[in-house]
Amino acid sequence: MEEFRHSYSRLCKESGAEPQETVLQQLQGLPRGRLDLATQSLTVDTCRALGELLQKEALLTELILSDCMLSEEGATLLLQGLCANTVVRSLDLKGNNLRAAGAEALGQLLRQNKSIQSLTLEWNNMGAWEDAFATFCRALAGNGALRQLDLRNNQISHKGAEELALALTRNASLQQLDLRWNDIGLLGGRALVNCLPRNKTLWRLELAGNNVPGDILRAVEQAMDHNRDRQTTFRENQARTHVLSKEVQHLQEEKSKQFLDLMETIEKQRKEMARSGRASAIRVGQLQEALNERHSIINALKAKLQMAEAALALSEQKAQGLGELLATAEQEQRSLAQRQAKEHRLEQQEAAERESKLLRDLSAANEKTLLLRNQVDELERKVGSQQEQLFLARQELTNTAAELKTRAIQAEEHLELEKKRSRQNLEDLERLRAKEVEHLTRRSEESERAMQERVQRLEASRLSLEEELSRVKAAALSERGQAEEELIKAKNQVRLEEQRLAHLEEKLRLLAQARDEAQSACLQQRQTVAEAQAQAGQLGLQVEGLRRRLQELQQELSNKDQEKVAEVTRVRVELQEQNGRLQAELTAQEALREKVAALERQLKVITGDHREALLDRESENASLREKLRLKEAEIARIREEEAQRASFLQNAVLAYVQGSPLRAMSPQK
Repeated sequence: MEEFRHSYSRLCKESGAEPQETVLQQLQGLPRGRLDLATQSLTVDTCRALGELLQKEALLTELILSDCMLSEEGATLLLQGLCANTVVRSLDLKGNNLRAAGAEALGQLLRQNKSIQSLTLEWNNMGAWEDAFATFCRALAGNGALRQLDLRNNQISHKGAEELALALTRNASLQQLDLRWNDIGLLGGRALVNCLPRNKTLWRLELAGNNVPGDILRAVEQAMDHNRDRQTTFRENQARTHVLSKEVQHLQEEKSKQFLDLMETIEKQRKEMARSGRASAIRVGQLQEALNERHSIINALKAKLQMAEAALALSEQKAQGLGELLATAEQEQRSLAQRQAKEHRLEQQEAAERESKLLRDLSAANEKTLLLRNQVDELERKVGSQQEQLFLARQELTNTAAELKTRAIQAEEHLELEKKRSRQNLEDLERLRAKEVEHLTRRSEESERAMQERVQRLEASRLSLEEELSRVKAAALSERGQAEEELIKAKNQVRLEEQRLAHLEEKLRLLAQARDEAQSACLQQRQTVAEAQAQAGQLGLQVEGLRRRLQELQQELSNKDQEKVAEVTRVRVELQEQNGRLQAELTAQEALREKVAALERQLKVITGDHREALLDRESENASLREKLRLKEAEIARIREEEAQRASFLQNAVLAYVQGSPLRAMSPQK
């Protein structure tokens, strides 16, 4: 309220007026939400400032301005400020002598303000101004917020009561109306009674001190009792409906909670199922990937084995080619040996012929021929030994070829699971064998060329010997020199033969080394094949174990799926049962609602019947009252007539009594 006080002082100073000290004192220390300026004489400037403050004030809920002696302008300013207020709930304007302008301002307030619920207008003179009070009543008819109205001692006549009755027929919010100590009278009371059947909210109407007949007061009291009963029944019905709605809402909340709990459990179970399914799927995928990897490894090993088989076949073909080359070399050697033997035989024959021819002349030549023969024999022995060595080498080659074939067969059996290690070795062997074959081919070509050259040389020597033999006949000395030259050439040829034999021995040694290397490679291949077979066996065992594990996991997954399906079916059955119970409860609640609606309809019918019966009774009472009034009037008229008759009779009797003795005393008469 301190802020309100400062604002009031500021507005008064801005308008050029001094704030009232009494108002400032009242504003100081007031309770929050309540402004009490009762018995304070408020000036127009104060009312203007208060009106401006009340337009924006959002804390005041109760305003008391009783006995403030407000002028018409001041009241208008205050009420205009309250038109824009949305917080004030109670307004007290008791004893302010409000007139026409005040009534019109109040009408404007009731049209614009939607927050005031209690309005006290006791001890004012609004009823004396019929037009202004009519505007007030019309504004009251359209107001939907006012609950309590106090119009005591406002000089309201029967016309004002009629305006109030019209307002009450259209007003649907007013519950308490106090009209005590006014001038409503009989007509105003009848107007109010006639409007009450169309008003369903007013349950308290005070009409004491208004010169209203008792029957009208009783009718008003009956209507108020009826409205109170209806309000109580309506409140009870509202309370019951509220309780029922709360119970229904509580049941719905409980059912919804249960349903949500069930849905949460189902969702959790679904999540667990999905999680377990995902885990099992991941596990199955991992196992499948492991199986695929093992299958890929096995396929790779198979491919490698196939490649090794192909390489082995190629190596066998190469070995066969080498064997063929060796066979051809042996044939060439045999042919060369045969040729040499033939040549030696021819040479021996020719030498024998030459010796027979030259025995006589060339003893030295005989010795030389003998020496040459010895050398030739040695050469023949060497050639024989070489042939034996070649035969042995051939047998060894055949044996190694047979062994290689058997080992190749064994390698074919064992090389199904080993490809990775043997591939490189086979490639190396292929390269080595290719190199050896190239080397052997080159050496064989060189040996062929050397043999051809030797044959050519031998032929040339033979020709030269023939020429020399033909020339020996001519000159022994020249023949001796030629024989020496031939011996030198023969020695050279022997040396060349020895070199060629050494070269052939070197070739045989290299072939033996190649055979040993091939045997060692075959042994390594056997070992690798055995290792590959062992690894293949282990991989097969692992694959079988993985397959069994996969079958077990699939069995467990199927069992879990069956359990989850059973659980889901059970939960569904429970949900269906709970839904059935919920539907039964909902049907019961709908039945209760229908019963409540039927009771409300019955209550409306009963209230309508009761209202009609009341109206009938009121009309009957009115007719009976009219009849009673007519009868009372007739009785009064009869009484008057009887009184007149009695007076006439009395007068007549008196006249008769007075006149009879006079008539008796007169003799004439």
